[in-house]
Amino acid sequence: MYRILVGIRRRRRGQEAVGGGKGFRSEAALDAIRCFVEKGREQGDQLHVALYNYPSISGAYAALFASLFHSKLRLPFLPLPFSSFHPFKGEDFKLADVKTCYLLDFIGPKDFSLELSKFIPRVIAFDHHQRTAIRISKMKEKLPSNLDLQVDSTRCSARAAFDYFSAELIGNGDSQGLLNLGELERVKYLLRYIEDSDLCHRKLHDIKHFNAGIKDLHAKLNCIVNPHLFDQLLEIDASSLIAKGRSVLVSRENAANTFIKNPFKIHLGRGLYGECLAVRSDGNSNLSHEISLELSRRSSASGLRPIGAAVFMQRGNVKVCLRSFDSMTDTSEIARVYGGGGKPSSSSFTLRMDEYNLWTSVNVPDSFAGREY
Repeated sequence: MYRILVGIRRRRRGQEAVGGGKGFRSEAALDAIRCFVEKGREQGDQLHVALYNYPSISGAYAALFASLFHSKLRLPFLPLPFSSFHPFKGEDFKLADVKTCYLLDFIGPKDFSLELSKFIPRVIAFDHHQRTAIRISKMKEKLPSNLDLQVDSTRCSARAAFDYFSAELIGNGDSQGLLNLGELERVKYLLRYIEDSDLCHRKLHDIKHFNAGIKDLHAKLNCIVNPHLFDQLLEIDASSLIAKGRSVLVSRENAANTFIKNPFKIHLGRGLYGECLAVRSDGNSNLSHEISLELSRRSSASGLRPIGAAVFMQRGNVKVCLRSFDSMTDTSEIARVYGGGGKPSSSSFTLRMDEYNLWTSVNVPDSFAGREY
């Protein structure tokens, strides 16, 4: 498997996704499938494929566990990243003579899993999303016996895959497990954080730092362009990610505090939702979260609503990012009225210039129509 992926990586340079642009149903990915099939036919092997949700950390780790399982049993195995941007089609695997296809951290768009089950003997999916459970409830009557959709909202997909492949390995007579003792301790500790984040529990006190530390990893989760992905995943240490994330957040918070010099007052929804402090963050929109969160604290201390707003120009309109440190405050109720969305503590939306000017406090002469701050 490794040699196939390295070869594909070399041929991929200069190639574009089917349909144009950088994608995942690319010529490189389709070439990987063709090479995999050809090699399997030469050796008379039954083939196993895993499509994992990209750029999901949980999906990538689920693919790692699937890879370890098949490697230990010496079964031909091809992992591929699956993205809603240029997704694979069922027909891509129709002539591949695949025995088993795993869908990791997703079940595919529309009837994708059903289509695969028409010509693949076993299709097994792992997912934890509530919206997937709702979809499945509408599909139950047409689910064939060879399609196993394992949706468990109490476990992240990575943990579900780890438990599944560990049990399957024991069932195949291998009692050593997927990981050695050192790897097992490190990976299990990491899975706690992945699960806490995926299930939105936020119970671990340093989960915010973990999420900040792991953010840069998402771009490296494509095993077609990064053939060493699974080796890298095995080496990741949660404590190191937490330390990195803590440093990143402190740096961003310091940058945001330095930037906030001239906050002004705005009337939220022309005053219907009260008043809060805001700043223009043109050129620093990447710090909008930290800026508006700090403003929410200053706004509360000033006797205004505990909401902060970072505003900047975006394609001719005004982008408004609202944050609040107060768990009793719902910023999303404002965002929804103006066509945006989000969650209570974090939301955003866009306004036309004329509407935004009606929000600007009359005792502050400077707005988008005035001088730069």
